Amino acid sequence: MMEILLPIIFLVLGILILLKGADWLVTGASSVAAVLKISPIVIGLTVVAFGTSSPELIVSVASVLSGNTDIALGNIIGSNIANILLILGASALLTPLVVHKNTVWKEIPMSFLGAIILFLLALEEIIDKGKILNLNLQSTQEIGSISASNGLVLLLFFVIFLYYTFGISKASAEEPRVKKKKLSSSVGLVVVGLVGLALGSRLLVDNGVMIARFFGVSEVFIGLTLVAVGTSLPELVTSLVAAAKKQVDIAVGNIIGSNIFNIFFVLGITSLIRPLPLREQNVSDILVLFASTALLFGSLFVMKKHTLDRSEGVFMILSYVAYVVFLVIRG
Repeated sequence: MMEILLPIIFLVLGILILLKGADWLVTGASSVAAVLKISPIVIGLTVVAFGTSSPELIVSVASVLSGNTDIALGNIIGSNIANILLILGASALLTPLVVHKNTVWKEIPMSFLGAIILFLLALEEIIDKGKILNLNLQSTQEIGSISASNGLVLLLFFVIFLYYTFGISKASAEEPRVKKKKLSSSVGLVVVGLVGLALGSRLLVDNGVMIARFFGVSEVFIGLTLVAVGTSLPELVTSLVAAAKKQVDIAVGNIIGSNIFNIFFVLGITSLIRPLPLREQNVSDILVLFASTALLFGSLFVMKKHTLDRSEGVFMILSYVAYVVFLVIRG
């Protein structure tokens, strides 16, 4: 009994630390934006996004170093799917998300580009061998890998993204409407919040994996669901807290920025350490990620322009539930 009881206790403790860490991070980041007269969307795309993506980086690197490459890749793909369908969907339920034009036309397409690149990497070898028509999306057979050279290309895109982000921070004249604190206090809140997110995520993921393995769940399934959602909890809590505080730019920028960080930075760094094998079944997961990003872009452009409302949030959450059911059936 104690073998499973302690992991459950530490898992709950991790969630509590995540909740408080996210609150401090959003408060501190918003105040930093106000003091330095930086657009909230820039804070969301950089400081908050990098901070909430740190669990994905830590878990993916640790997984690769321990030889669990399936968990590492599944963590990145699954986290990005959860970020869009689950987290933005849940945030839209709290308050309609009015998104800046730059986010619709620049940040989201950059995230879309990441999904396209990942999809092309997955299909590269089978296209070369002319086997695309024989693809079995349920098979665990290896069809290629994300190599160190691929990782360097991904990191190059990440540098381009950073250059663009700092460019819009200089061009923006928007004054964030948040309560200002002393800069030292604001930075302190950001640092403590990031530490809380990293610690809480580690407690949750490590003990969540222990619980899953106790019940005999496969590592592929763990990577795409438990680990992915676990490492996405900082994004979930941060975006929900930001949405509740009407800091919509941070709520949305956090998710889009995190997805860009996950593919270009986390996947880039991870593949430099060790090539990540791509399996046939990974193609279906990457297709879901591709479709999720396209759905987000379409919702903001085709439907009520630049706004993600509650009905679209419900559809996103239901889509995520359908994806999880598909994973359970696939095994």
